[in-house]
Amino acid sequence: MIIVEPTIHIWIVLAFIAVAIVAFASEKIELEISSISVIAGLLLLFHFYPLTNDAGEVLLSARDILGGIADPALITVLSLLVVGQGIVRTGALEQPIRRLVTLRRHHPVMAITAVLFSVMVISAFMNNTPVVVIFIPLITALADRLHKSTSTLMIPLSYASILGGMTTLIGSSTNLLVMAAVVQAGLPRIEFFDFTVPGMVLAVTGLLYALIVIPRILPDRTSIRGEVMDISGKQFIVQMEVTAESPLVGEEAVAGQFPSLRNITIRFIQRGEHVLLPPFDGMALRPSDAVIFAGSRKSITEAFADNPQILQGFLEVDEPEGGPASDDGSVQDQTLAEAVVAPASRMIGRALYQVSFHYRTKCVVVGIQRRSRMIRTSRMTDIRLEAGDVLLLLGKRSDIMRIRNNPDVLLLEWSARELPATALAWRARIIFGAVVITAATGLLPIVVAAVAGAVAMVISGCLNVFQASRAIDRKILLLIWAALALGAAMQATGGAGYIAHGVLSLLTGAAPAVILSAYFLLVAVFTNILSNNATAVLFTPIGISIGLEVGVDPVIFVYAVIFAANCSFATPMGYQTNLLVMGPGHYKFIDFFRAGAPLVLILWIVFSLFAPFYYGIM
Repeated sequence: MIIVEPTIHIWIVLAFIAVAIVAFASEKIELEISSISVIAGLLLLFHFYPLTNDAGEVLLSARDILGGIADPALITVLSLLVVGQGIVRTGALEQPIRRLVTLRRHHPVMAITAVLFSVMVISAFMNNTPVVVIFIPLITALADRLHKSTSTLMIPLSYASILGGMTTLIGSSTNLLVMAAVVQAGLPRIEFFDFTVPGMVLAVTGLLYALIVIPRILPDRTSIRGEVMDISGKQFIVQMEVTAESPLVGEEAVAGQFPSLRNITIRFIQRGEHVLLPPFDGMALRPSDAVIFAGSRKSITEAFADNPQILQGFLEVDEPEGGPASDDGSVQDQTLAEAVVAPASRMIGRALYQVSFHYRTKCVVVGIQRRSRMIRTSRMTDIRLEAGDVLLLLGKRSDIMRIRNNPDVLLLEWSARELPATALAWRARIIFGAVVITAATGLLPIVVAAVAGAVAMVISGCLNVFQASRAIDRKILLLIWAALALGAAMQATGGAGYIAHGVLSLLTGAAPAVILSAYFLLVAVFTNILSNNATAVLFTPIGISIGLEVGVDPVIFVYAVIFAANCSFATPMGYQTNLLVMGPGHYKFIDFFRAGAPLVLILWIVFSLFAPFYYGIM
């Protein structure tokens, strides 16, 4: 076993890592600032105090430190975020999740358990990164339907995929890298199910922890958009004209409700000079009917998403030329937002038909909400506006954002939300399926499949360039970049090897089971600091050497590397799937440590008790 001598570079890099972890975990320092400061610090350190070998060759250049920005793992994560945004933008998984919720409506715990167990099983046989990408929008929709915060489910989703990946040889790239190192060392090749039994013991233990404990210890980090959509009691008065092309034409009410307008209270229907009042049993809607109803922001959004054609009833009525909106533009690129009538607005005391709001802003007033009392009037267009009234607006995002300069209304920017372009859902499903299949079967490297999928989402119209760019989280970008830079410094200086040998030298003369347990914990700690793949490559040769020295089958220590290197739970940069869920779950660095550190310790204890018995080294 090669002994690594301590150098000043090792100690400085270790100090960098300690400071970086504290900075990442601190809520007082922006994650972007912490990440870029780490990169800048490493550049300055190795510029003024370069790391060289005996021949004077530089071992760690600025190119090596900055090379992480082009790392395939980083490009893969960012590209998959764009692909996932295309799925969300088009509502491609809305129908599957509704079926799941319908089946498990009275058993939400069973629904969540079924999803996470499915993730774990699938991840055992295909790369877990695309698995998580598949289930992120599904989990988001499931959490919304079950009235749960996404922050309680996203980390369990990532953990379930990681746990499934430690049960078979192809479950994760880490396992394959370890196998390559084993073959290189002259040991027998690891077979597909060689470590499945202990892997399943650890995976089931971890899944129970993820289901029972994590939702109770993570804070409820609801997104701003989620807060907008979840405000209780917010009822807007809406007036919708039924056009001749509307899918509502001919639809009959069932038990007083029209199927396309579920969770919406219809007050009355204006048909010519007649006002039709509830109940509406057996009544069918006709062209030119004006439907006046009260609904929450969420129920209105769902109605528009299910039947985007009904938007024509709003767009055509307010169109000055009276021409229909095009299917490719106005219907598919619409945003809902809220605006408050300003105290000194010229709109106060005037009805909607008098203010020419659409002519001046190119946005349509879909609904009105008055916080002080329920509005009682015959039609929405007859309501005389008051200061503080909330208007629900529909329009293109650029037109919505332009309202910021309108002195008559105060735009609530955080309320802006694009409507799902459901007409494009089939395109998104095809692209998404192609990415997953080509990556899972090995037809294309995952980075190639991911980049091609992201480009296809834009070219196909599922996303525009602005929407695609918003899917890329700069926090994730800079955090991965900084983590890769630290990993490069650790490997170049030999810091990881020095610590490994230093810790194990303290256990000289201990029983093999104790050494195996300590080695597992050591690798598990490093996999949350370095990347899991870097940890696997670094520690596999060390594990083989230790096994030979203590007189134990070295493959046992190799399996310990596989399990421990997959214990990337305590930091977001420990594994790609953690970074994927960081944005959708609205997590901070400390959330991963709070949820993941206990899991690492639990799996360490379970492995320490089970492995010596299973492998016969008690």
